[in-house]
Amino acid sequence: MTSSGSTAAFEALYRAEYTRVLRFFRKRVGTDDAADLAQEVFLKLFTSNVAGQIEHPRAYVARCARNLLADRARRKTPVPIATCPIDEGLDAPAPPEQAWRIEERDVRKVYRQALLALPRRTRRIFLMHRLKRMTYAEISEQVGIGYKSVNYHMMRALARCRLTASAHRL
Repeated sequence: MTSSGSTAAFEALYRAEYTRVLRFFRKRVGTDDAADLAQEVFLKLFTSNVAGQIEHPRAYVARCARNLLADRARRKTPVPIATCPIDEGLDAPAPPEQAWRIEERDVRKVYRQALLALPRRTRRIFLMHRLKRMTYAEISEQVGIGYKSVNYHMMRALARCRLTASAHRL
């Protein structure tokens, strides 16, 4: 922790020298890195808690800035920057396949309810035609009813499905 006197001394030093240090770095490393380097100089000064004890603050800050550049040149590797990885997939919209599966599940649920509401024979005929791919003639023979009756039950089932679809806006 710093005392209030040393904090005040640091603030005065920062106000007096920041613009000069920033200009120094802009000439040597360019605009992009200058502000970061200037902040690094003042961060080191602040954490060292020597701001109130410096006899020649302008020269001291200039020496700190030159030393920082020399250290960076010696390292030849960039200073590691703390980053927070961004998972771009995290906020990405759901892929269409997933949305289609959800929509399909909802549609199936509605149609299942519609089919369960049909009379047993109508439901059986509808499923024989749609799921088992049986022709009207095959259904007629298996159930023991006429071709026109199979057609009647299919029309009844399809009408119920259309009604349910329009009621649920599918």
